Amino acid sequence: MNSYLLKRVMVLIPVLIGMTIIVFSIIHAIPGDPAETILGQKATEQSKQALREQLGLDKPWLQQYFNYMGDLLQGDLGTSIRTKTPIAKEIMPYLAATLELTAASMLFATVVGVNAGILSAWRQNSWFDYTAMIIALIGVSMPIFWLGLMEQLLFSLKLHWLPSIGRMDQRNPVESITNLYVIDTILAGRWDQLWTVVKHLILPSIALGTIPMAIIARMTRSSMLEVMNSDYIRTAKAKGLSQFLVVYKHALKNSLIPVLTVVGLQTGALLGGAVLTETIFAWPGVGRYIFEAISSRDYPVIQTGILIIAFIFVIINLLVDLLYAVVDPRINYK
Repeated sequence: MNSYLLKRVMVLIPVLIGMTIIVFSIIHAIPGDPAETILGQKATEQSKQALREQLGLDKPWLQQYFNYMGDLLQGDLGTSIRTKTPIAKEIMPYLAATLELTAASMLFATVVGVNAGILSAWRQNSWFDYTAMIIALIGVSMPIFWLGLMEQLLFSLKLHWLPSIGRMDQRNPVESITNLYVIDTILAGRWDQLWTVVKHLILPSIALGTIPMAIIARMTRSSMLEVMNSDYIRTAKAKGLSQFLVVYKHALKNSLIPVLTVVGLQTGALLGGAVLTETIFAWPGVGRYIFEAISSRDYPVIQTGILIIAFIFVIINLLVDLLYAVVDPRINYK
């Protein structure tokens, strides 16, 4: 197990280096001049050139890349061109907001999707099966921005049940410790604010988690049906075990490997694709942070933001690979 983990970590190194090269190349191919974006179109060419020299943008591409990698290996994520603030300090609240939203979305997607898939397979060709799969098909096809706007219209503007934007009631905020508001309110013992934080999470989590929920439901149903037709399941039924035990104790565990793969891939996709949901719900996440950086040609912020998301994505996939052995003991890593 340890040797397998070491090999996987070693494989991650060239993957991450490749990511830095790709991201650095693409970012510097974006049309536009950061110096002109910062100083404005009326700035003199002399002042623009001075700013380019100050930011190191006048140097050859390769030299800029090695300077960036040198700083990165020393733990320096760079400084924002736009705000003049160290990125490591500036990005943390945004990253925490996206992680909290992604975790809540995947919790919704996994709990609802897995159980819907199990019940659909259990009651194959029943009204529940048809209804669940139709809802899953609609969920996969539905644009996130449209679903988010409909949620705001119905649950915020018409019914007044849930807030439409933000992360917390700002009239009585809780001191930020981890920037994960659910944890911060628990640490502070602010149960009143915990409820408002949860209410702010519900609508964006459903909007962001609907597509993964639908994919997980369809994958769980397909995997469960395959396992339910296995010989050992027929043997378990012949021994007189209840349908509940057959499904949840014997069939579910062996059908979870493809579901775990989907959950891992969808979690990574949500981290990078949350910008639409964050924009609709005014959620101060890393997606909006990177979008604003792209608008102002803030190269260091764009590079660092994308690399952090890529790093989290590969770590999630590594954890999913390790979980395979927990779900299915037949898998070993020798």
